[in-house]
Amino acid sequence: MNTLYVAYLDEFGHAGPFVSRNDPRYRTSPVFGLGGFVLPSDQIRSFATWFYQLKCRLLRFEIDRSGEEPYRWEKKGSALYTTKNVTRYRELRQATFRILNHIERIGGMVFYVGIQKTHPPDRHNSKRIYRALIRETIKRLNQHAYENDTHFMMILDEHAFRTEIVEEASIQMFGDGNRDRLIEPPLQVESHLYQTLQCADWLCGLIGRFACYEVLPEQYPDLEWSSRYFRARLLKTARRSGIRKDK
Repeated sequence: MNTLYVAYLDEFGHAGPFVSRNDPRYRTSPVFGLGGFVLPSDQIRSFATWFYQLKCRLLRFEIDRSGEEPYRWEKKGSALYTTKNVTRYRELRQATFRILNHIERIGGMVFYVGIQKTHPPDRHNSKRIYRALIRETIKRLNQHAYENDTHFMMILDEHAFRTEIVEEASIQMFGDGNRDRLIEPPLQVESHLYQTLQCADWLCGLIGRFACYEVLPEQYPDLEWSSRYFRARLLKTARRSGIRKDK
C-alpha cells in the first residue's frame, strides 16, 4: 500500500442563499464549496515549513505590525485574494504560482468541489448543501485513493456544523456509501495553529473568486483576473475537482 494521503480543506464562497450580486440581502456569493489540497503524508512536514517561510517572506510587513508570533498569525484567503492585491502585487501572483507548482511537484494535488446556489431563499437549506458537499468530497477522494491503492484522511477548519460533518462522514464510511479508503471521520482543528490549513484557506480565497467568475461572469467582471492569471494553473494542478453550474 502506498503512502497515506491527507486532505486539508476549508470553505469557499458562502453557505447562505444567493439571489444576485446586487440584491440588498442575498448577495454574498453564488457558489459554495470545499477546497484545498491533498498531500502524501511523508511530504506534509516539509511542506508546512516551506509554506510558513513563504508566508513570512510575502507578508513580513503585516506580520511585524501585528505583534503576533508568525506561526500563529494568519491572513485569510478572502482578504488576500482581492482584486486590488492580485492586480497590484506581482509578488502575490508569483507566490501563488509557486504554491501550486510545489504541491504538484511533491506528489500532491489541488482539490475543490462546489455548487452554484440557485434555490430561492425560502427553499435554501445550508445544512443540506453542506452535507451534500461532504458526501461528494468523500466520494471523489475515495476514488482517488482507490485508484492509487492508498487511504486518506481529512482535516478541516472548525465549523458550526461539526456534528453534521462527522455524522455524514460516518454514514459514508460505514453505511451504504462504503467509502472504505477514509480511515477516520474528518478532524476539525483551529486554522491559526496549522500552516497547512492556512494554505488551504488561501487556496479557497482564490478558488472562491474563480468560481464566482466561472458561474456568473456578467455579474463579476471585476474578477476576470482570476481566470486570466490562474485558470490554467488551477486546472493543471487540480484533480477530481469542479463547480456544478446551474444548467
